[in-house]
Amino acid sequence: MTSFAPDSIVLTRKLPLWYQVSQSLRASILGRSPRDPLRLPTEEQLAGHYGVSVLTMRQALKELEAEGLITRHRRRGTFIEPTAQRGAPVRLLGSVDAIVAQQSGMATQLLAHGRAAVPAEVAEHFPDLAEVATYHRLRSDEETGEPTNHARNYVRPELADRIDPDDLVRWPMTKVLRDVVGADISRITDTVEARLADPETARLLRVPLLSPILHYTGVTYDAAGRVLDAAVIHYRGDRFSFTVTLDAT
Repeated sequence: MTSFAPDSIVLTRKLPLWYQVSQSLRASILGRSPRDPLRLPTEEQLAGHYGVSVLTMRQALKELEAEGLITRHRRRGTFIEPTAQRGAPVRLLGSVDAIVAQQSGMATQLLAHGRAAVPAEVAEHFPDLAEVATYHRLRSDEETGEPTNHARNYVRPELADRIDPDDLVRWPMTKVLRDVVGADISRITDTVEARLADPETARLLRVPLLSPILHYTGVTYDAAGRVLDAAVIHYRGDRFSFTVTLDAT
């Protein structure tokens, strides 16, 4: 039987090893694809994967078992609970102008761009595509230079053909799509979740590994309901909050 393959982690001395391992494995379990196997590798295999002792691995697994995320069976192995999934996030709708304003006002560095196979985390938004254009940017405070968030955009290839990468240094993707490319943007759906900083996010945002961050997903639709762009942004948890104002009418 094939076993579930958890993500890797760079361990730090600032937190107990069992805690770091349990949180990393927890994130892997909650972020898994429905197609992933439920069986976990053995304690020895997991300990080798994370570079910790079997005793430390056992303590990490005990924590996840107490949460109800895994079940351990003698002689059969350890299995992910099929019902283990992220809590339903709050989804927020707002005006396109509000989204553009929220994304503006920061110094931006384009880290990379190109074409790639549709990643699993946004595959549901691009069922008709095998490949998307990708853009990875780092935004920083204009006055202090402190990194505030890093963003990945996944864009339909036919729209990306009309995008000048230099424009993404000056303006948010939403503005480029609407005002430069001329895309017919009908609505944007925002999803905000609390997450823990993975190694890449910790390095780019200069925060401790596994520190709290805001994980934002913004999906841009045209009038026909087709997804034009899926943005995945990681914000520093100590610099941002998300406020929503609802009218009574």
